[in-house]
Amino acid sequence: MIDSHCHIYLPEFDNDREETILRAKTAGIDKIILPNIDYESIERMQSVSSEHPEMIFNTLGLHPTSVKEDYKEQLEKIFSHDIKIYGIGETGIDLYWDKTFLKEQLEAFDFQLDKACSLNLPIIIHSRNSTIEVIDLARAYKSKGIKGVFHCFPGNLAQAKEVINLGFHIGIGGVITYKNNNMYEVVENIPTEFILTETDSPYLTPVPFRGKRNEPAYINNIVEAIALIKNEDKSIVANTTSQNCLELFSL
Repeated sequence: MIDSHCHIYLPEFDNDREETILRAKTAGIDKIILPNIDYESIERMQSVSSEHPEMIFNTLGLHPTSVKEDYKEQLEKIFSHDIKIYGIGETGIDLYWDKTFLKEQLEAFDFQLDKACSLNLPIIIHSRNSTIEVIDLARAYKSKGIKGVFHCFPGNLAQAKEVINLGFHIGIGGVITYKNNNMYEVVENIPTEFILTETDSPYLTPVPFRGKRNEPAYINNIVEAIALIKNEDKSIVANTTSQNCLELFSL
């Protein structure tokens, strides 16, 4: 199994990071993708991945909640780093926390969409309270071969089908284990070939661990939830979603 979205480099893991990685390996998690947040997070991210190069893989990007007046300078600094990356992100639009820098978020996202196409890399998209806006901007890049994943997909089934048509996968995490979640219909009705599993650790912890810090080992619970909804064997879901990730990120 693969955790396609995990921030294990954050301070929440400083006291037991190696133990967390060992628990993930024991639970059958073969690979972990680390989406970047901003310029300041790169060194921490790179430090973690360099300790486990066979398991942990980096991306570069500017998270929408980190977009401020100086976003152009941030992007220049971020993409001046000479490190091996497997994707662009985490980027996108976030209208949940603050709409002050919407214009800047749109411009920063557009820049990173173009960067992903020019480098032929997948893009990791954050679309909290902004699914329509993100789809509208991403649509312009379909002809350029855009590919990637809508991380922690928050949209409805119609939007999921449009996202897939644009060339994207759907990221499914701990929310799928919550009562009354809006992802049930999406997971039930889209082919497993378009799903990636993710934790977004340390956030969005799945049931039965909700309320505690999330970690990659809990991919098990997400795979089980997907398998139950789709009435498929857990091993088939695990194998298919892992293969999806391997191919998308060229791991």
